[in-house]
Amino acid sequence: RIGKQIQLTEAGITLLPKATNILTELDDTKRLIQNLSGKIGGTLDIATSHHIGLHHLPNILRDFVTQYPEVKLDIQFMGSEDAYDAIHSSERELAIITLGDENKATITTNTLWSDPLSFVVGINHPIKHKKTQLAELSEHPAILPGVETFTRQIVEELFQKKNLALDVTMSTNYLETIKMMAAVGLGWSVLPRSMLDQQTRTLDIKGVDLTRNLGVIYHSDRTLSNAAKAFLSLLKNKS
Repeated sequence: RIGKQIQLTEAGITLLPKATNILTELDDTKRLIQNLSGKIGGTLDIATSHHIGLHHLPNILRDFVTQYPEVKLDIQFMGSEDAYDAIHSSERELAIITLGDENKATITTNTLWSDPLSFVVGINHPIKHKKTQLAELSEHPAILPGVETFTRQIVEELFQKKNLALDVTMSTNYLETIKMMAAVGLGWSVLPRSMLDQQTRTLDIKGVDLTRNLGVIYHSDRTLSNAAKAFLSLLKNKS
């Protein structure tokens, strides 16, 4: 104990990863034995983003709880990067996320949906013409997701290749919030086309066609529960 804080001793730091591995193996063994019954029940821990949860999962979740009423869904909403880490550390069994460039041998990835992106502005934004260039966007403030996100990374890469400044004045990982701020004229942004409506205008950027992939991931070295296998099957059939 240091003041009001508690810290691990050197022995505790050494023991922690081994203890975590032991507990993970115990959970995996328990799941393996439970699977032998063929029963689809228990708790299914899922991680996903707010955008995917709102725009891609409602019908799938509705069908799943109807078909498998004995399964308790524990869904945590988080950024795709945090969800990836949660799978890697075995804190969640499945994650439906924006797929980035991560390529860990311990993670199995299945692409489910292509998610085209569009440059958008509010209807009263100073850029009035539909066709424009990155150089013109560079002169205006941007509203983008956090620097750790795949969407932010691909936009930054575009501007860096053209040696253009990127003026990000606001940042949040809630795409609905970004859409609202762009719609009221606080800046331009990049959003999934599935979110666009009459509150925003799309811009055509010459030579630029952005898209990202959405999919499900799970730990390759862990035993999936029968519930997770059933959810995976439903995801693949509905995508």
